[in-house]
Amino acid sequence: MHLSERKHFILCSVVEDYIKDAAPITSAGVQDKHIPKVSTATLRNELNALESMGYLKQLHTSGGRIPTAEGYKYYVASLLEDFQVSEDKLAKVEKLLDGETNSLSQILSGIADLVSKATNYPTVMVANGYDKLVIEEVKIIPLIDSEALVLFKTHSGIVKNSMTTNASEKVCDDASSFLTRKFCGKTIGEMLEGDILEQSLGEVKTFKSLVSSLIDSMRKFIQKTKVDVRGEATANILDENEKSSVKQTKKILSLLGDKDELYNTVRASDDITVEIGDEDAKMAGCALITAPIVIKGTPVASLAVIGPDRMDYASIAQALKIVMNELDKDKGDS
Repeated sequence: MHLSERKHFILCSVVEDYIKDAAPITSAGVQDKHIPKVSTATLRNELNALESMGYLKQLHTSGGRIPTAEGYKYYVASLLEDFQVSEDKLAKVEKLLDGETNSLSQILSGIADLVSKATNYPTVMVANGYDKLVIEEVKIIPLIDSEALVLFKTHSGIVKNSMTTNASEKVCDDASSFLTRKFCGKTIGEMLEGDILEQSLGEVKTFKSLVSSLIDSMRKFIQKTKVDVRGEATANILDENEKSSVKQTKKILSLLGDKDELYNTVRASDDITVEIGDEDAKMAGCALITAPIVIKGTPVASLAVIGPDRMDYASIAQALKIVMNELDKDKGDS
């Protein structure tokens, strides 16, 4: 919803005030802190209008107002729209993406760790795009104790998996060559969807068992919940008693401890999205800000920052904007 310049200024100002001190908003407070030249009667009308639009609500008939979930969302959207990316922040993102030996999972974990440290809030990385990765090369490396390392070199990074096999090095090399030749330029999902054993029975006769095991292990790998929680910053939520109630903290800790629930909660998106729990919602009083992680043009994961609804949205917006800016630059350089 479009707001006038004054309504926009009042809403963003009072949301920032409420994040700082949790005091309900009054027309007199707005006048004292932000617009001294405007009468309290006029400001009261503006606050009434913002309330009718759903951005503010009154706890008591004669009391002040507090932001609603929609009010927080509007505030975060305005931050993201106006935010200027600072190139000297989170410089490690570029280094992380340039690391030739880093696996894709290492890159994603590194990004989650950097954002958590930059924002002082827990972060969650959900890998939900591995099936879309385009294969450049497949390599099967026999190890010891009937184990083998499987490497999928993709345009967006290396995907590592393991499997059980007694195949010789020669058989592993032959299977690697076959899979690379057969699926170079195709996605991991396409490799797993087709029945390559039936389609290429003559070619895979000598290593049919090995390829079958690899396909099964990768299907399980893709289907498994891939959630990386960086909860070191959870202690900061516990320390911020004035910003997070005991009830909110319990909800956040419960969510961070349930990877299946996190996988279902952190949804893939094309841009930064904000989810703030309404009063009756499961995440009431909590906020989830999610950003897509797109590496070399392929969406591979979703990154979410979790905290109370009164958390420091400015630092989170900055961190996510910088990460997405670096990823976009990386796309341009590829």
